Amino acid sequence: MAGKKVIVICQSGGVFEKDKDGNLLYVGGNAHAMEVDDKMTYDTFVMEVAEMFNYSTMAMSIKYFLFENKKTLISISNDKDLKRMINFHGDYNTTDIYVMNEEVVTADISSMPGSRSSRTSLSEDGMFVDAPASLGDDIFDDSSEPGLLLDANFGIVDDLNNVEALFDIPSDMPPALLKSNGEKHVKAAQQWQNIITGVGQRFNSVHEFRESLRKYAIAHQFAFRYNKNDSHRVTVKCKVEGCPWRIHASRLSTTQLICIKKMDSAHTCEGNVVPTGHQATRSWVASVIKEKLKEVPDYKPRDIVEDIKNEYGIQLNYFQAWRGKEIAKEQLQGSYKEAYGQLPSLCDSIMETNPGSLATFTTKDDSSFHRLFVSFHASIHGFQNGCRPLLFLDSVTLNSKYQGMLLTATAADGNDGVFPVAFAVVDAETNDNWHWFLVQLRNALSDCHGITFVADREKGLKESINNIFQDENVHHGYCLHYLSEKLVRDLKGQFSVEVKRLMIEDLFAAAYAGTPEEFQICVERIKNISVEAYIWVNESEPEHWANAFFPGARYNHLTSNFGEEFYGWVSDAHELPITQMVDAIRCKIMDVMHARRVESSQWLTRLTPIMEEKLEKENVHVHPHPVLISSGSRVEVHGDSVEVVDVDNFSCTCKGWQLTGLPCCHAIPVIACLNRDPYYYCSIYLTVVNYRSTYSESVHPIVDIDRTANDCSQGALSVTVKAPPTRRPPGRPVKKKSKDVIRRQLQCGKCKGSGHNKSTCKELLEP
Repeated sequence: MAGKKVIVICQSGGVFEKDKDGNLLYVGGNAHAMEVDDKMTYDTFVMEVAEMFNYSTMAMSIKYFLFENKKTLISISNDKDLKRMINFHGDYNTTDIYVMNEEVVTADISSMPGSRSSRTSLSEDGMFVDAPASLGDDIFDDSSEPGLLLDANFGIVDDLNNVEALFDIPSDMPPALLKSNGEKHVKAAQQWQNIITGVGQRFNSVHEFRESLRKYAIAHQFAFRYNKNDSHRVTVKCKVEGCPWRIHASRLSTTQLICIKKMDSAHTCEGNVVPTGHQATRSWVASVIKEKLKEVPDYKPRDIVEDIKNEYGIQLNYFQAWRGKEIAKEQLQGSYKEAYGQLPSLCDSIMETNPGSLATFTTKDDSSFHRLFVSFHASIHGFQNGCRPLLFLDSVTLNSKYQGMLLTATAADGNDGVFPVAFAVVDAETNDNWHWFLVQLRNALSDCHGITFVADREKGLKESINNIFQDENVHHGYCLHYLSEKLVRDLKGQFSVEVKRLMIEDLFAAAYAGTPEEFQICVERIKNISVEAYIWVNESEPEHWANAFFPGARYNHLTSNFGEEFYGWVSDAHELPITQMVDAIRCKIMDVMHARRVESSQWLTRLTPIMEEKLEKENVHVHPHPVLISSGSRVEVHGDSVEVVDVDNFSCTCKGWQLTGLPCCHAIPVIACLNRDPYYYCSIYLTVVNYRSTYSESVHPIVDIDRTANDCSQGALSVTVKAPPTRRPPGRPVKKKSKDVIRRQLQCGKCKGSGHNKSTCKELLEP
């Protein structure tokens, strides 16, 4: 039986336009006809088509439409594709194919890499889009092997004939999405026009020769390919077939010098076929942007793309710019991987230059990094001698190359400023890592007793705090922020946003209430909304979070996110290598301590400024209530309620005095009646004297880490620390929604119920 035959009408040089129904129409160009049967191979087919239009087979792609489908183009890239096309059109006399010559234009793929896809579809604006290929780090390796094609837009490709297959470049990319390389190079690249002079020119190394060659190609607007490329010899040719431009360089014997032995500097391709790109590798991008990255650390990849296009006439894609920035950052800041190997010397340097500090780390069985703890002597001294015995425990996610979590312990100084006590870098926020952090914190604060911790009750903190600090009269106050979130999560009923917000407000009011009676009033308001929520509140251990029952002293600080200012310091450094990040935090702590020490030396008040202001507000609230003074220290104050003030024990039955450390509106008139100094009855932690003691010590500079690491590596006691196995996933980090935002509940427009809308309402309404 005779095989199938189809008359193929080959069209090229036109453009696609979209009609009102979304179908594609091919307009313009030239057309040729040829006969194709099912015996023809793909290679023969491509050669005949290329001969028709005088195209290169390496940069040509062929597409066609299925019958009655003018919206999706199908690619022909192998024998099976060709046979399918013949079978699909075997019942027809003719079919159309569309030939694209990719040497005319350069693809501009400006998105981050995703999953591979060979499907081509039409966007809303009539342009073809493809899912970009997933690019590994090794694709952009600068150590080019023989036969590799270097291209500004695609890095290094392992097979010149498979550029499209490797990178999944859409073969049908229309002119609107493509950039012509016919533009004249701009002024920034003109300095490289004579960087290669000819035969006899010498270079100090193969790397220097390759870099010079790359700049030369950029300046003269052409692309080249390696025929030979090793440490002894390099041979390159113009990428365009038939062009005689060629350079051969090899090493001079017994030296590392590379000398150009042969060079044909004539280009016959200019003005005929424009190459697909220039030699813009990621290392070249890094060298170009490095100086600007010093001045603008937040130099965005999209800005890099625009700047290089304007300055050098080269169109990068987003991923090239991102990778170039990563290399430039490592060149400026040091290697992320090598930084972990410097941790032993970093810890030694901290404890050597800041005696009394604690800096320690642990590794896993495979020597990879596990945990790092740092607490400077100035922080330990300041907390023990000036701060209230109150610690806030929280965690911060790190967005560095190897991710991880930062565990923090912060305190409140006498002016309610954030005082960093200790921090740790761990691989993940787990119960075991929190336990380890608290053990190290206990070792650092060996002389402290009666500490109150404010932290989440989850993550094993409750058990760890009780076990590690069990003999020191330590209290654990639950973070009200996490508690309110858990209340919303645990409620099973369908409540509107407004109702949930009211319950949270009542929960906060109950937590801040100073007496059991006030606490009960607030809880009753929750009960009127939801009995389930009322039961939940009573079972949530109010003695750990409500002022009315809490046995420790939290000074009215009920949430663990008090240290947000410190987290801001970390956010400025979390993308640095780990040693650089720790040193950046050290510098910030050193700067803040110095600034506050200098500032407090100018204060003339007895209390810190914020506490002076709070004491003045309490004076404003004082009313001429009757004060009944007896012979003892307990005094009755009559007003809206009867409160008992005990001046000897610094207490009032309203608990305002005990909660803040400042005399309340009931105690102030009593102190005035006794003709005593009100400052005497303020907590010592709130005085300027204690504040200055908090910041009396300094964080000292540490020696150069690189030099110390080299010294340690030569010793026998050096410890190997490898980078952790976790790495930041490619792409932009997902933004987390704010924890304070409560998602709006759906409300039905028919039955007015919540949790559904009109289209899903199942309730039958009477007419």
